[in-house]
Amino acid sequence: MNIVVGDLLIVCLVVVIAWLFSERKRRSAELELQRTMQLFDVSLEVNSTIRKQDLLVKIMETTSRILNAEASSVILVDEEKGELFFDLALGEKGDEVREIRLKMGEGIAGWVAQTGESVKVDDAGQDERWSSKVAKRVDYPTRSLLCVPLVSKGKIIGVLQVLNKRDGAHFSDRDLQLLESIASPTAVSLENAMLYEALEKSIHALKTTTAAKERMESELRIATDIQMGFLPHGSLCLSSVGVEGDMNGSSEAGGRESTNVAVVEAQAIIRPAREVGGDFYDYFCIGADRLFFVLGDVSDKGIPAALFMAVTMTLLKGKMTSEMTPGELLTAVNQELYKDDSTMFATIFCGLLDVRTGQLIYSDGGHCPPYIVRDSGDVEQLKGMKGLPLGVMDDMLYMDNEITLSLGDRIILYTDGITEAEDRLQEQYGFSRLCELLTKEQASNQTSLLERMVEDVDDFTNGAVQSDDIAVLVIDRNTTKM
Repeated sequence: MNIVVGDLLIVCLVVVIAWLFSERKRRSAELELQRTMQLFDVSLEVNSTIRKQDLLVKIMETTSRILNAEASSVILVDEEKGELFFDLALGEKGDEVREIRLKMGEGIAGWVAQTGESVKVDDAGQDERWSSKVAKRVDYPTRSLLCVPLVSKGKIIGVLQVLNKRDGAHFSDRDLQLLESIASPTAVSLENAMLYEALEKSIHALKTTTAAKERMESELRIATDIQMGFLPHGSLCLSSVGVEGDMNGSSEAGGRESTNVAVVEAQAIIRPAREVGGDFYDYFCIGADRLFFVLGDVSDKGIPAALFMAVTMTLLKGKMTSEMTPGELLTAVNQELYKDDSTMFATIFCGLLDVRTGQLIYSDGGHCPPYIVRDSGDVEQLKGMKGLPLGVMDDMLYMDNEITLSLGDRIILYTDGITEAEDRLQEQYGFSRLCELLTKEQASNQTSLLERMVEDVDDFTNGAVQSDDIAVLVIDRNTTKM
């Protein structure tokens, strides 16, 4: 009988142990299922948005709910400054919290970011790593906390922490393990959101830059049109009956008398290095049979040079009178242009040509020496007394020079964008090449000569970027019969 009772007790004990073991497995399975569902819940939340600010809110709200904590925060790492910062802080004092910066290693969050180790603290105030910098700002007492690193692709991008277990309890080791599990998908989603935010900022910056560029290009096109509007277009032709030194009323075959007529023609070309530039030219009539012409080069390029050029051209045309010589004109214009604090100046050459006599009075303000192609075929540089460029010295007195252009002679003015044009080896075009071209093209008409000069420079530079504005002015004095 006793043996039967003993056997029965053993059987009952085995059944109880088996039940307890089964119940333990069941509870463990339930806990594991619960943990899996919590992680699934987190995964759904953090993958429901790609925008960083929305994602941070979801991370904090979901983490607080799952771990039954009063609050949660995400603190990001600023790699450039080696600091941690709150990209998002909720509540009335959120703005103050966002101003807080923690050094790497400062406080519990800084220690976690520096070491990459998770931490569970039951009494924050007693922990030697504790920093009250944030708590004092928000007047929020921190009792217990969990803090884990956010690691993506082997790099710590921030820390995730939860504060104060509800009902005054402490966080458990299992809570810490759960938070570490939450941190893994959170870090990936957070880095993706940060990359997306950076991409959005880049796209916005690109759109802003593109819009500004398009607006600037439009303004530059308008500026180009305005600048080109200052310059004369096409050629200007002046004539004068009764050429000095020629016999009028000479008899032709058949007894008809003919009259020699002097003809002066002016034509120019300009090509700025940018949309607008500082080279300029002008030509217009003074009285019935005198041609005034000018060609200049402002020291700078772009908008500042274009403005200086516009002022200079306005002064030249506004001050020139029939009684004034080129030297007197430059002296007067220079007094208007000179400013003590200005760094702008312009080299300039201007002349006054009498169509009938061929008398050329000119003044040179530090400009490139013009070339004269004589009717005989000789090519020579035009010499004379030079002055300083306009705008360099306020009391500069510009001198007049005089020469005669015979019938069949041609004068060519140009800016240093021609002679100083460089090829890829930084060799300059130079005066010799220009002289050779003018000799070769002496029979060409003005349009052909202007085109050939620019083409020859382009051939020489062979694709090198145009570094300076180019301008050329050609004046011919010829004769015809009436």
